[in-house]
Amino acid sequence: MKKEYLFKSERLGFRNWNEKDLTEFTEINADMAVMEHFPKSLTHKETSEYIVRLQNHYQENGYTYFATEILKTGEFIGFIGLAYQEYKTDFTPATDIGWRLKKNSWGNGYATEGAKKCLEFAFSSLNLDRIISVCTQQNSKSESVMKKIGMQKVGEFNHPKLKKYPKHQKCICYEINRNVWQNLT
Repeated sequence: MKKEYLFKSERLGFRNWNEKDLTEFTEINADMAVMEHFPKSLTHKETSEYIVRLQNHYQENGYTYFATEILKTGEFIGFIGLAYQEYKTDFTPATDIGWRLKKNSWGNGYATEGAKKCLEFAFSSLNLDRIISVCTQQNSKSESVMKKIGMQKVGEFNHPKLKKYPKHQKCICYEINRNVWQNLT
């Protein structure tokens, strides 16, 4: 069965979400290693509701944190993509680039490869001017991906959605604009 992807990188396919993703995405969201830099893991119900929000975000904006698969095997590995963020900070509103991949896919360069392809999609197909990325101060792996894709640190802040979670509230923000991205490619 040939899969329909919205776009592809060398090794990854990016698509909107479907109900078949729920079981595997629930497993990813329940993995404490994957969710280390988030306030808590997500239940089956919370994951189902999150998928609906991601599907609706795609319908409203033409992009989302895309369900991501390995092209060679069709294996679902999580998400890499874009989401519009309106919470109140000096850096928002803005479109965020983010990723959440299952543990056995770590260390293969998928987050970097996928994020680069999503930046290309953001700037070339969606004609966006600026993309941000946010992570907790302790999340050095995500910060490393941000640097690898050409983003520059623009500041630190207390995330307004994480007030109840002091361990996770201190975050950093990186950004890249279309001109910088064009000079890198």
